[in-house]
Amino acid sequence: MSDSVVEAPVSPFLQELVKQLRAQDSYGHWEGKRDEQILEPYVVDAEKRKSIPIIDDPDPDMLWRLELFYNAVGLAIERRTGVMVAPMIKMHHEGFGRVVLIAGRLVVVNKYLRDVHRFGFDSLARLAQQGDKLVNDAVAMIERFREVANFS
Repeated sequence: MSDSVVEAPVSPFLQELVKQLRAQDSYGHWEGKRDEQILEPYVVDAEKRKSIPIIDDPDPDMLWRLELFYNAVGLAIERRTGVMVAPMIKMHHEGFGRVVLIAGRLVVVNKYLRDVHRFGFDSLARLAQQGDKLVNDAVAMIERFREVANFS
């Protein structure tokens, strides 16, 4: 990613995702990199998408990024609500599956995934928008059903 790229928008979700990514850097390779550079693999614009085969198995790096994405959603929800959120992902090796985020006995995110090998967003702004939407919808669900979410 070049220095001419627009900076990442301010987003609680993106901040959490960057924390998740930086926490994985046990050897300090990303210390001098800007957040936008670290988030670059999540940006799959139209040009990049054309270069990805329509049918393919996801590689381990893609599955790792997908897991960190939903972990960041869960942690952003926890920060806003104080309710512990557990992500569960079940993926088929061909790139389809399901992710749920559970708060107590309440399912706050339920998403079917397909074509995971092409997982990404058109821009950092779109990444932030989608992550924040998942967080906001889950927070609203927890606020509506607080007694179920607080069940332990």
